[in-house]
Amino acid sequence: MDAALIAVLGTLLGSVVTHFFQARSTERVAGLARAEQLRQERISSYSAFAGALFDYRRSQNDRWFRAQELPGSSQAEEARFASYEARISARQALARLQLVCDRAETRQLAESAFELANCLHESVDEEDRDRRSRRCKDALMRFIESAAPSVR
Repeated sequence: MDAALIAVLGTLLGSVVTHFFQARSTERVAGLARAEQLRQERISSYSAFAGALFDYRRSQNDRWFRAQELPGSSQAEEARFASYEARISARQALARLQLVCDRAETRQLAESAFELANCLHESVDEEDRDRRSRRCKDALMRFIESAAPSVR
């Protein structure tokens, strides 16, 4: 009788311990899966933002050049409308980035880079445009440097 009781208690204890370790293992695996999914989402949103902002910067430069070369021309108007489309894409990418980025500094760097690109077409001369374009590119590089550690 004692042996049977010990066997039953041992079996129950083994089941409880096994359940405990399996639950911990399952939670750990689920946590790792969530972390990897968030990492992948960050990679996707950060790179989409960088690409959209590079395109927006290029379209703003193109808009400025067309307005200087032929003010009021159809090419200048096309460049202006193209910059609007690029701005929409960049703003959408920025919104997505803000949803997955948990570092305020990184979000601020992204917003700053966007604003620098947004004001690029307001340059008064070639030197000002070149300076603004470089500042925008530098701001985007600072964003990338800030975001990179969170996806490695």
